[in-house]
Amino acid sequence: MNLKHLTASIIFLFLAAWTVVAKDGDNGFTPLFDGKTLNGWKQFGGKAKFAVEDGVIVGTSVPNTPNSFLCTEKNYGDFILELEFKVGDGLNSGVQIRSNSIPSYKNGRVHGYQVEIDPSERAWSGGIYDESRRGWLNDLKNNEPARKAFRHNDWNKFRIQCEGDSVKTWLNGVPAADLKDSMTKEGFIGLQVHVVGNNKTPMHVRFRNIRLKELGGSADK
Repeated sequence: MNLKHLTASIIFLFLAAWTVVAKDGDNGFTPLFDGKTLNGWKQFGGKAKFAVEDGVIVGTSVPNTPNSFLCTEKNYGDFILELEFKVGDGLNSGVQIRSNSIPSYKNGRVHGYQVEIDPSERAWSGGIYDESRRGWLNDLKNNEPARKAFRHNDWNKFRIQCEGDSVKTWLNGVPAADLKDSMTKEGFIGLQVHVVGNNKTPMHVRFRNIRLKELGGSADK
C-alpha cells in the first residue's frame, strides 16, 4: 500500500470511529431546541413571553393572562425526555408531556400530564399534575429525598420516561414520581409559564439542553 492509500485509510478509520463515538455519546437522543430559535415550537394559552437568550429558552410572566405554554409541533408517545430548568422562587411552572390542545376540549385549552416545577416550600418538583383535567396524580408529600433534591435559584435537571401506561420522573438524579395511568398515550411536550394574576413584576423560568429519545409510539397529528 502506498503512502497516499495508507493516509486515506487512516483518515477513513478515524472518521468512522469518531462517528461511532458521537452516536454512542448521544445514546439516541435528539435535541428539541436548536439553541438559537423557537423553530419547531408554538405557543398555546396565555400571552407570557418566550424568547431565546444565550442558548436558553426564557419564559417571562405577564400579568392578567392565563397559563402559557410553549409546545412542540410534534407529538410523542413513548420516550425519555431530559432537560434542565432554572426558576425564580416566586414562579410556579412545569413541563407538559403527552399533552394536547383540541377544539372539542374546553375550546382548545392545553390539558394533560405536567411534571411540576415547584420552588415553594412544598417542594413538589418532579410530581405529576394533570393540567386542566384531574389535578394531582402523583405528588411528593411522601418522597422526602426528591423534595430535598431541588436547587433553589440554580439549574436543575429532569429525566422523564413515558412507556405504555408508565410515567416516571427523576429530579437531579433522584427518583421522584412513579405513575401508572393510561388516559393519554400521546401528545406534545410543553414548557409552562404559570398564571401570576395581576403581579406586574416579571418573573422568569429558563430551559436548556432539551433532548428526547423516542422509544416508539410517536406520531404527528
